[in-house]
Amino acid sequence: MMMSGFFRIGVWQNFFRAWKGGYSGNLEGEGFTLGGVYVIGAGRQGVLLEHREKEFGDKVSLPSVLEAAEKIKPQAS
Repeated sequence: MMMSGFFRIGVWQNFFRAWKGGYSGNLEGEGFTLGGVYVIGAGRQGVLLEHREKEFGDKVSLPSVLEAAEKIKPQAS
């Protein structure tokens, strides 16, 4: 995203939402890598949830993470 991410309105909305919520973060690192969340089941269950950030500050829904985690079946030994 490099500089184009700097000019996106959604990025600024996410920044102000985090700032108003008291999150300060840090300014270490290169700062251009988007994150993601994966919930992966045991054995052959595979990926139960995949969330990739589309822009900086794009958060995953906590209820969807918990729902996916509840679907993980223990692997028989």
